Amino acid sequence: MRQRDDMTFPFSEYERRLGDLRRRMEKRLLDAVIITDPENLMYLTDYQTTGYSFFQALVVPIDAPPFMITRQLEESNVHARTWLEHTRPYSDTGDSIQMLVESLREFGLSTKILGYERNSYFFPAYHQDVLNTSFTDGRLMDCFGIVEEGRRTKSDVELDIMRRAAQATVAGMKAGIDAVQPGVTENEIGGAISQAMFSAGGEPPAVMPYVTSGPRTMIGHATWEGRTVQPNEHVFLEVGGCFRRYHTAMMRTVVCGSLSDSMYKAQETMKYALRQVYDHVRPGMTVSDVDILVRTAVTENDVGGKLITRSGYSIGIAFPPSWDEGYIVSLKQGDSTILEKGMTFHFIPWMWGVDGDKTCGISDTIYLTDNGCASFFDDDVPQDFVVKPDTASRVAAGSNSKASSKPVLVEPAAGKSTSSTQNKSAAADSKEKLAGK
Repeated sequence: MRQRDDMTFPFSEYERRLGDLRRRMEKRLLDAVIITDPENLMYLTDYQTTGYSFFQALVVPIDAPPFMITRQLEESNVHARTWLEHTRPYSDTGDSIQMLVESLREFGLSTKILGYERNSYFFPAYHQDVLNTSFTDGRLMDCFGIVEEGRRTKSDVELDIMRRAAQATVAGMKAGIDAVQPGVTENEIGGAISQAMFSAGGEPPAVMPYVTSGPRTMIGHATWEGRTVQPNEHVFLEVGGCFRRYHTAMMRTVVCGSLSDSMYKAQETMKYALRQVYDHVRPGMTVSDVDILVRTAVTENDVGGKLITRSGYSIGIAFPPSWDEGYIVSLKQGDSTILEKGMTFHFIPWMWGVDGDKTCGISDTIYLTDNGCASFFDDDVPQDFVVKPDTASRVAAGSNSKASSKPVLVEPAAGKSTSSTQNKSAAADSKEKLAGK
């Protein structure tokens, strides 16, 4: 390993990760592993590129220095970013798998037992077929997940990097909320979010922000398409900030006009679900326990909203096409995976189909502590829906101003139990629980 002090993490962090991987390899009786997943390459070496659609692989022998197979152009990333000393690049007219096979022979691995990530997005079946046909003197075994076992929990230095990502998330969400008003396009809102994220030090995320308004909120994973926000509509926002490929994410909802009884109930239902998380989620629980906790809280409503997905997912290192690590851990019933300190999750008690035609969301990204959980976000972005009651009248009056309307605190209607004072008290209670008090 080439020791250097200009990487994302201290050099000792990469030594630890590599050592842990080799201990898992030893248990699996593997002489080497072939790692092709972009997130795993980043985790082990700090290597990253947007050119990962071309074949690339890190070969880690159990008792010899690792080496990397890359497209010739991408070899520069190995030298500029990583601790690796050995590379074997192939040209654009060359054969990447043939280079891999020849390199395995060169480094004395052609007769060994090798693990490879059979379920990697970027090791397609065609390439796997060629490898299996060419690698005839040794043995290939599926080792998918062997690196993810280490990624499942985050170290203290990883949590610090995710806090940097959280700063970008918060900045983007605040800018998106400020930009919402009738007459503004979803594209303009998305642009405001993006500019704020990047100005706050964020880097290109695995997925650009989700911005939908009115009836388009019912379309799964839709984002801005130029639609103009209309008076008396709501806007759904989901922002994933990124720093050094680590992500945190947040959902919020903005209402242009008045807050209906059903939307108020949806808001309180999602806030209650997150309070259940803050109060009860801790190491030792199973994934299924947590999903039932959140799902039950959301399901018990009378406004038609449903949680039609998993209730959350692991989040951390990500490249397009997704910012989540759900293939490592997803919060869903029937999974007996035990929660551990250092796990990080985006909890999403969002509600699909409120009143039959609205999707709204409030979410949080949390990490597991010794005896509970804590949020990556501060109190700068309240969970309550942001209501801009004067926007409809301003548009009706013919105002052409694009300046955002000042949100106001909406007092609950008569008979509703929550007051502004109680809201502040609940927030304080939650903050204490987040801190493990």
